[in-house]
Amino acid sequence: MTRPVESNVTGPAIPTVIDHELPLYFASDAALVDILDRYPHELFDINHYAFDADGQVTLTTGSRGRADGRVVLEAIRAGRLWVNLRSCEQAHPGLWAEVLRAFGNKIEDFGGKGARKMTGQLIISSPATRVPFHFDAAGVVLFHLRGVKRVWVYPNTDLFLPQAEMEKVIMRTTTEELPYQRIMDGAAYRFDIVPGQALTWPLYAPHRVENQEGLCVSLSMDYQTWGSRITTGAHRANGVLRQSGWTIKSMAQTGWIERAVLWAASVVFTKLGLVKNNIKDFERAFDVADAAVMTTPAPMREQAAAA
Repeated sequence: MTRPVESNVTGPAIPTVIDHELPLYFASDAALVDILDRYPHELFDINHYAFDADGQVTLTTGSRGRADGRVVLEAIRAGRLWVNLRSCEQAHPGLWAEVLRAFGNKIEDFGGKGARKMTGQLIISSPATRVPFHFDAAGVVLFHLRGVKRVWVYPNTDLFLPQAEMEKVIMRTTTEELPYQRIMDGAAYRFDIVPGQALTWPLYAPHRVENQEGLCVSLSMDYQTWGSRITTGAHRANGVLRQSGWTIKSMAQTGWIERAVLWAASVVFTKLGLVKNNIKDFERAFDVADAAVMTTPAPMREQAAAA
């Protein structure tokens, strides 16, 4: 028997598509080149996902090196890259002001009442890239600006997201990617989102993404409410207790007073060093030039080498 991993403390009751009011000109080539040129290097992540026949993923990550914005954009367009420009609220205040306006105008539709600690990342990804099955420990609104993106959103139940696995991700003892089998797709909501649409889903709902058409650009807004913050802290504390041999009750059966106590315990555990970021470094790093070589078809690489 499956049971809800979490009651609805952020987001709508089911995944929902809403028309947003974010200007699409932020995703034009000229705007993207300018953004890529000026974006702080320390907030700039370039990821390359490789999938096997069963859909399991290997991730390689790296930096832009010395490449300018136009070179980076062309490498994304020609490759299988997923570029995250983090902390948009700090690095691009003009875009972030538009995001806050669009979010605030439809906050009830987004299920974001009581939202706080809002952060954003601008995502620029190659036409054929994919993002594996994973979940986020925050409320999420995905504002789509360019291309066509297919998103599967799965039920947030133990069958798709076992609580013990969730705790490991929240404790950062493992990455947010989760075990995946194609048979799971039969229970998922599937959306093909186009520019001008935003997608949001219940807290912790697992999801995965496949770009369908063209260079894709989205703004992902993460936010917390007091309910989600307390619940995530409770999962973090449960993870520490589970490692120590405690029997853990499901979060769906844990009342708010108990969650608040566990959240307070998670603060103490963190200060005592019992919660550590143990995620290992990825296999290797690369810069944009390396990424372009990796993602160019083999015959083209051979021709280039012969030339």
